[in-house]
Amino acid sequence: MATTIRLARHGSKKRPFYRIVAASKKSPRDGRFLEQLGHYDPTSEPVNLRVHLDKVEKWIRNGAKPSDTVAILLKQAGWTGLPATEAAPAAAEG
Repeated sequence: MATTIRLARHGSKKRPFYRIVAASKKSPRDGRFLEQLGHYDPTSEPVNLRVHLDKVEKWIRNGAKPSDTVAILLKQAGWTGLPATEAAPAAAEG
């Protein structure tokens, strides 16, 4: 089963908050998930971000891939365990 770490939207109209969840890639955005890993409220002052880094580490070790947005949030939370992405070397012209 391909697993991803992504945001699930909750809250009311024009007042969203998000749960950071580990879910199957095939399940809907707000549907069934395997485990809740934290939450993110972008509308509060200051922005409320809480991530259980030990749970995130466990899921990534088991093959889960964080979405682009979750990767940014993990960096903001102080997690440095994301694998480095290296640019492909440029082809030599000649």
